Amino acid sequence: QVPLVESGGGLVQAGGSLRLSCAASGRTFSRYAMGWFRQAPGKEREFVATINWSGHSTYYADSVTGRFTISRDNAKNTVYLQMNSLKPEDTAVYYCAASDSIVVVTTPGEYKYWGQGTQVTVSS
Repeated sequence: QVPLVESGGGLVQAGGSLRLSCAASGRTFSRYAMGWFRQAPGKEREFVATINWSGHSTYYADSVTGRFTISRDNAKNTVYLQMNSLKPEDTAVYYCAASDSIVVVTTPGEYKYWGQGTQVTVSS
């Protein structure tokens, strides 16, 4: 088990920034690739970004490329999502997740452990 707890969500105006954090418990955090997903009301959960175990490889959804940055600190068992130039369409519940895949994976089914989510609301 890899318990995950997200934080950092909130209400922000369009063009603003937020940084989400996801803290993991246990000693195995560095073994997992980590991902961020989001789900807006009435929509399916969608991939946002992922980072491999070492932090040297990242991949982003087209919709956030150039605006969002995923990073991790294995010493702190934490993964981050820096979100800049936020748009109203970024409004959603954001989830972090852990995968034991060694290749980049972008589908929710490839992730074993999930946090409870944190709400991000971007006003126009």
